[in-house]
Amino acid sequence: MTQKMKGSRGLLLIAAFKLIKGLALLALAIGALKLLHKDVAAEVAQWIDILRVDPHNHYIQEALSKLGMVDDRKLKELSAGTFFYSGLFLTEGVGLALRKRWAEYLTIVSTASLLPLEIYEIVDKVSAPKIVVLLANIAIVVYLVIEVRRTRETHSTR
Repeated sequence: MTQKMKGSRGLLLIAAFKLIKGLALLALAIGALKLLHKDVAAEVAQWIDILRVDPHNHYIQEALSKLGMVDDRKLKELSAGTFFYSGLFLTEGVGLALRKRWAEYLTIVSTASLLPLEIYEIVDKVSAPKIVVLLANIAIVVYLVIEVRRTRETHSTR
């Protein structure tokens, strides 16, 4: 397998990861807008019932109590931020899938800029998913920096 094909496979894997994250955030943003002018905790409780999740679970109870404090202003803010990140991830994903150089740089900068926040979150409260996300994002940044350096000559002649 040639070095170019290996690089392409890595870029496509990162692109797919970014596209999946972007689509998930888009769905979340739209869902948050649909909750405007509704009792958020009651809506989530209904979903919990439909999905047959134990409503007496400690984590579910904690989430429901926090959701009870969410008002329309907070929902709008959450939705706006989520739409922004969705757009960013979708832009990165499409650009990487199309093998655009700007997408590599955008992904390096945006992903690296979130690493301090992810580290802070882990220091605040350690959890396995947070550590996995941090390690995945570090791997993405390192891979893309190596890829950009490796393909510098190829792109400078285009």
